[in-house]
Amino acid sequence: MTGNRGFWDPFAKLTQTPPELITHSKESLVNAETVTAPVAAVTGGASGIGLAFARKWLECGGHVILMDYQQASLDTAIRELGPSARGIIVDVTKNATVVSAYDSIREIEGRLDAVVNCAGVATPSPSEDVTDESWMNMLDIHLTGSMRSCRAAFPLLIESNRASIVNIASVASLVGMPGRASYTTAKAGIAGLTRTLAVEWARRGIRCNAVGPGYVRTNLTDALVASGRLSDGLITDRTPLGRFAEAAEIAEAIYFLSTPAASYVNGHLLMADGGMSVDGNWYD
Repeated sequence: MTGNRGFWDPFAKLTQTPPELITHSKESLVNAETVTAPVAAVTGGASGIGLAFARKWLECGGHVILMDYQQASLDTAIRELGPSARGIIVDVTKNATVVSAYDSIREIEGRLDAVVNCAGVATPSPSEDVTDESWMNMLDIHLTGSMRSCRAAFPLLIESNRASIVNIASVASLVGMPGRASYTTAKAGIAGLTRTLAVEWARRGIRCNAVGPGYVRTNLTDALVASGRLSDGLITDRTPLGRFAEAAEIAEAIYFLSTPAASYVNGHLLMADGGMSVDGNWYD
């Protein structure tokens, strides 16, 4: 170990290329005063669990940056959340947009205390029908997108005295789910990424945890139910609590891990799945 915040690095002889620097147009950035409240960045923040977390973060006095690729949803969310929220168009499959977003946070807010990686999609399909393209897209959004966000946030997080990353895993990180081969693989990968960052970055002052939701009532799951690709009756039957979660319930778990209330929690996958992962009854 070297210095007060040094850490043992078994790969010290390897070099790592930093993300490319992105030049911003001043006109493209929202003007803001220097922020003194804790700042959180949320990928996939314009809807669902990400938006629910943003509401909670603001309710408790923070400042939030929503990152999302859907302009209309982002605009609607920012209007709802008010002046302590800012939106940035980000596609987590494009590294340049991710790096640019975090550069903008350094320039405008000047600090970053929490990162919540919520960006994701669901495209259920029988495993024998999964194409290479759909497989890689799922991993690129969920797993590689989370890594891009964590990597780009790192230089800001090491300057915080309360830095926390919360990745969104899933009940699918722990159990097999029929018709979800790419999704379960991506979510299992997120759990692994979380454990690695937890042990690698802890000595740099950054905690990393994950929340594993079960089925949550969001626009995404509502669309899956409406299309017949998801049976809400079967899901509630397989969940010991007998219902879907509300996004606000998952946000509470994320918020806890994002704050100093969880200052000695690191590398943990907090399941918020109504007991689904300990029941595992998929076929009765």
